[in-house]
Amino acid sequence: MNTVLRALMATGLMVVSSQSLAAAFQLAEQNVSGLGRAYAGEASAADDASVVARNPALMSQFQGIQVSAAAMYVEPDVSLQGISTNNGLPANLLDDDSIAPSAVVPAVFMTARLNDQWSVGAGMYSQFGLATEFDKDYAAGQLAGDTEIVTINTGVSVAYEIDPQWTLALGLNHVYADAKVIRHLGANPLQAPASTEVVNLEGDDSGYGWNLGLSYQIDEDNRLGFHYRSETDITFDGHFSNQLPASFGGTNGVALPGTLELTLPAMAEISGTHKLTEPMTLHYSVLWTGWNSFQELEAQVAGKPVFNKKELFDNSLRFSVGGDYQWNAVLKLRAGLAYDSSPANESHMSISIPDTDRTWYSLGAEYQLSETASVDFGLSILRGKTQTFVEKDSLGSEWGFKSKGHATVVGIQYNHSF
Repeated sequence: MNTVLRALMATGLMVVSSQSLAAAFQLAEQNVSGLGRAYAGEASAADDASVVARNPALMSQFQGIQVSAAAMYVEPDVSLQGISTNNGLPANLLDDDSIAPSAVVPAVFMTARLNDQWSVGAGMYSQFGLATEFDKDYAAGQLAGDTEIVTINTGVSVAYEIDPQWTLALGLNHVYADAKVIRHLGANPLQAPASTEVVNLEGDDSGYGWNLGLSYQIDEDNRLGFHYRSETDITFDGHFSNQLPASFGGTNGVALPGTLELTLPAMAEISGTHKLTEPMTLHYSVLWTGWNSFQELEAQVAGKPVFNKKELFDNSLRFSVGGDYQWNAVLKLRAGLAYDSSPANESHMSISIPDTDRTWYSLGAEYQLSETASVDFGLSILRGKTQTFVEKDSLGSEWGFKSKGHATVVGIQYNHSF
């Protein structure tokens, strides 16, 4: 993997809030052509080389070589309001209107038609990422702190056109992941500074997964697509430390070798693309994500747990519908609507992964610069449902929250064919 490109991608990907994404810390943003229609039809719409990410079977729809490069800017608006405590502290100490920084999410793809039946492709993008940041002296420090998960997927795919209707594709994915979890003591009866670190865990690792795509061309104007992506197991190897004295089970700031295991969930998508009239095309998708593989975050040192956070996620569904309108020979307009269901268990809500159901409202356009070049623009407004929940820390304090999460995503993408 090109280490410079990987570092540049990580700089953007590591600072995206979960409420700015799809379900939990899943990223929907792999291209801008789909952004304009709320990512409807991603497993059936053959827009550009980014099909490598969502259904490589669609590579058979292209001739020659296709290249796409995209950048999406995410501006989150995630806030917390304290509504209750059981320790006598005022609830407004929990108020925070800026727990998620903005980010740029990049992606790059290439496909090549080898002959009448075979096509190949490659891409570098991300499907999972998360960042939330709280002040070091935040009252509920054991629940907040810093949480970051970065993943970069480098994938290669091959597609075989069985006949004019059916195409099958297989892909192999290398996933680089980096994680950081920092927690502070927060308000406590020990007369210790609230900023005292009780957990500092950092690590990285790589894992492998596979994906399968299928495309069925019903006729010239109608296509169905299916895509499946496997789970990827990651064991983060890094270090663990805290600022607690040994008498409290601490490390006194000494870093010890530690591990954290994480399973990135499987995904399956079914899509349809239908040309209704000469200028208008309809797209729709149903995306399933197997989040029940994410039950907890547990860090271990020498085989013993030093940090455990129950998540107890459920599987989730995403529904989307959108359309394209060919305004003239060089301009195509897009619009879409999507609904993301949250996998978060209502009895285990968390301010470190403040997830909620959300609705996408999207607009976009494609402008043809020449016979071989085009540029895409996209805008999505995400509106999340307000949530109220209570979290309990290890000292017995119960903290009540009301969370709100909205976001704006804008993007630009360049496409070129050779």
